[in-house]
Amino acid sequence: MTLIEPIGTLPPSTEAAGFVPRDAEDAIARHLLRPLLFADRETVLLAGFDGYARLVGLECAEGDASGRCVIAPTCWNRLLAQRVETVLMAHNHPSGIARPSDADIRCTREAHALLRLIGIDLIDHLIFVESGHFSFRHARLV
Repeated sequence: MTLIEPIGTLPPSTEAAGFVPRDAEDAIARHLLRPLLFADRETVLLAGFDGYARLVGLECAEGDASGRCVIAPTCWNRLLAQRVETVLMAHNHPSGIARPSDADIRCTREAHALLRLIGIDLIDHLIFVESGHFSFRHARLV
């Protein structure tokens, strides 16, 4: 998996290519991740899957008063202790804007680099809003 380094802001075609309408979401997005995200504050979910694509770990980091989420090392430790082979990151934007922020892009790069060092694939990072979600994979950013 190669992380493409975006320069500046996302071009409109990349942003549009990365958006998945709510009615087109797959079962994992619709039934597993979306119900765990709150409308009033940002929440980050880390889902870990084994070699057979079975969910073996799920960690949650909730945002603080500033609305910013920080993934604590203990979240990563608990998830990686489950012997995961792939990780799916997801979070919500209570603002309703699915476009990834610079902080979202930076966080995805850092998570990808960390996981790559230990032989684990970051399969996607999803940003949920009411109308659907943005997929870093569909936008070709992971």
